Amino acid sequence: MSGAAEIKDRIRAEAFALGFDSAGFAAATPDPRLRERLELFLGEGQHGDMGWLEANADRRADPQILWPDALTVLSLGLNYGPAEDPLPLLDQRERGVISVYAQGRDYHDVVKKKLKALGGWIHRSFKTELKVFVDTAPVMEKPLAMRAGIGWQGKHTNLVSRDWGSWLFLGEIYLAIALPPDEPERDRCGSCRSCLDICPTAAFPAPYRLDARRCISYLTIEHKGPIPREMRPLIGNRIYGCDDCLAVCPWNKFAAVGREAALAPWPELNGPALASLLGFDDAGFRAAFSGSPIKRIGRDRFLRNVLVALGNSADPALARDVEPLLDDASPLVRGAAVWALARLLGPGGLGRLASARADDPEAEVREEWQAGLQAA
Repeated sequence: MSGAAEIKDRIRAEAFALGFDSAGFAAATPDPRLRERLELFLGEGQHGDMGWLEANADRRADPQILWPDALTVLSLGLNYGPAEDPLPLLDQRERGVISVYAQGRDYHDVVKKKLKALGGWIHRSFKTELKVFVDTAPVMEKPLAMRAGIGWQGKHTNLVSRDWGSWLFLGEIYLAIALPPDEPERDRCGSCRSCLDICPTAAFPAPYRLDARRCISYLTIEHKGPIPREMRPLIGNRIYGCDDCLAVCPWNKFAAVGREAALAPWPELNGPALASLLGFDDAGFRAAFSGSPIKRIGRDRFLRNVLVALGNSADPALARDVEPLLDDASPLVRGAAVWALARLLGPGGLGRLASARADDPEAEVREEWQAGLQAA
């Protein structure tokens, strides 16, 4: 086998040839500080109802618990930088804002295909066993990427790169060969707190700490039930994820537009008219979002998000598009429709629609009617 330094050079060159934009190496050893941070996050319940984080905590903190043969972690980054600043669209309240990462094909599919291609080449070239992971596996991607020199975890807890700013998808290959680690990246945030100050829901209780329960990405993607009433006005027109803390980072002055064709944004997902998104049945939703990460939250949660955004539009004319959803089969959708109409029409306008609907069989929907009729 070639020398360790030559192996690293050859692997890195192949990674770049396959389209990755960053590649670094770290030892597959546990990080006690990471375990402490994870335990604090979970202990304070800041993961919300993401129970899978708690269930796999040990495997997240130690790569060798996940795979005992792992000796080296190859961390890889794929740039998905947007062509335009996503923040101005937040002012167009009749249009929905979808996080940059979700405007094209599901990155899990794209990154995993590249990881498998690179993994196959490494296996053939160096006769070593390996495992490939995207973020569906219990892997602490961002701390590993920092240890591998790709970037550092900013005060918003996301990865920041000197070369690509905030816009990197991450993937890992665990290798059963020992290779010398790269120099870890150091924290370069300095005194900047732009990402903390821009957060519309104050989701950062302190620098480098995130309370997912207040994060718009969590609320619109991971959270399964009704979005808490006090959070809804703060969501604005964001219907899938949030890019505020990423987009405002000063290190984005070094960012470049993503060059991976498979991740190119779909035009119909760049600020779609909110009212145009209300007509989906389940089959239509799945067909429209086939290949998109949006598909995984399902039709009901997606319409919940759209209805919250419509309620924040301040355009009473949009009420006519919302009204048919009062009779939707999903209580999650019905409840969001009640809230949206209460915001758009006020208690008086909502009262004219109440009739028998206010006696909904679902307790949560009845509560929405009561709250809307009393003080919309």
